[in-house]
Amino acid sequence: MRIVLAALLAMALSAPAHAQSADAQAAEQAKAFSRLDPIFARFAAERHTPGLVFGVVADGKLAYVRASGVQDTASGRPVTPDTVFRIASMSKNFTALAVLKLRDEGKFSLDAPVETIVPEFAGLSYTTSDSPRIRVRDLLNHAGGFVTDDPWGDRQLAMSEADFSALMKSSPPFSRAPAMAMEYSNFGYAVAGRIVTNASGQPFAAYIGQNILAPLGMAASTYDISKIPAEHRAVGYDWIDEEWVEEPVLGPGAFGAMGGLAVSAADYAKYVAWVLDAWPPRDGADDPILRRSSRREIVQGSNFPMVVTRSGPDTCDRARTYGMGMIVFADCMLGPHFTHSGGLPGYGSNVLFLPERGIAVFAFANMTYAPASLYVREAALELVKSGAFPARVPPASHQLQAAARDLAAVYAAGDIMSRKDAFAMNVLLDSDAAHRNADLAALRGKLGTCGAPEPFVSDTAMSGTTYLPCQHGRLKAQVILAPTRPPTIQSYVLTAENR
Repeated sequence: MRIVLAALLAMALSAPAHAQSADAQAAEQAKAFSRLDPIFARFAAERHTPGLVFGVVADGKLAYVRASGVQDTASGRPVTPDTVFRIASMSKNFTALAVLKLRDEGKFSLDAPVETIVPEFAGLSYTTSDSPRIRVRDLLNHAGGFVTDDPWGDRQLAMSEADFSALMKSSPPFSRAPAMAMEYSNFGYAVAGRIVTNASGQPFAAYIGQNILAPLGMAASTYDISKIPAEHRAVGYDWIDEEWVEEPVLGPGAFGAMGGLAVSAADYAKYVAWVLDAWPPRDGADDPILRRSSRREIVQGSNFPMVVTRSGPDTCDRARTYGMGMIVFADCMLGPHFTHSGGLPGYGSNVLFLPERGIAVFAFANMTYAPASLYVREAALELVKSGAFPARVPPASHQLQAAARDLAAVYAAGDIMSRKDAFAMNVLLDSDAAHRNADLAALRGKLGTCGAPEPFVSDTAMSGTTYLPCQHGRLKAQVILAPTRPPTIQSYVLTAENR
């Protein structure tokens, strides 16, 4: 034992610098996590939540989780990471992933008319004579043309399959022609659940349980709230006349595909990590549950994006579209991200993914329509501002590395013709050698000689930026390669920068 301890001590003392850097990064992340506690304490106080839990998934695991309050006011049992909450419309992404899995298995195309899978849709009376038939993807994108049905849809969770079939056969009225624009439809996602049932040959909840929840190890998660042990179930409440009033239990039934799933934080983190693992695209073994490329499809919307204008301290306008069980955003503060809320009588929840940073934040509360999204977004902003979770930069391709060496050689020679073959045919047509060499001479006059290029910061495998350290500053080189084999430089911008 002494020998082993001595060896471990020696290893620790001789640990490389990158290990110390990892420790420093962990400390920065822990500091960032601690700033989230006051945000969710304020959530509980401002929204009168009996109990809540929030978590951060990073590096493929539940990196931080905190629970507060009670899961039911009668027993006073405290909320824990194993307490099971209903997540309402956050269930939609599980339905979308099940549809994508069945698509991958060759059961249907996303462009297939829904009526070819759900016969009850054959008799729909469309709003105009030139309306297209509803496709599978239209349901996932909320572009089926049905009216927004919150809060009506929230009260349909117990609808039987027979009653749901009758509802579909009744030809529900349309709000607009299909595939025109996004309009949120719980009814449409219930139909997506019927697609899962018909294509798989088993109830949608059983299919998702066997093919997504069980393989991910989400043993506590269920569409049937009666199966949750009382000691682990968060009872839903509303705040009425300054007191908590228990809400009735809804479901299970045909509308569960749009909002019937119940999960614990510990379970849900496994799903979140699995979704995040689809980014970035890469080589290597794929996932047996659902391939990475299919998981990435959940951010694909359709039709026109919308602009969401915000007020207050978070004033950054956001571009928005609805993907597949996820709302997809881009803005100047969080960059690309996707999110979804859940709201039912008795519950409110939200999740926000930052795929380029490999992190996500989620929160569940047992309070009717608790606006968790406001606080989850604030938490995500705090994590981004902390600098502890930088956007992941893809490694530079060997083609970009070769281009950097070619540009360094051209700069050193002061003559673009010294590496003429490194450039695409358009380069000297866009600006001749004399003018390009004059630009090189001006740069050399400012910066002097330069050293080897630093590692590329890649935008893609075919474009990026590198820097060359120089006598009097540094040379910034921005490069775009041409679609040739081998790739050649089609565009470059060289800029002198002071240290």
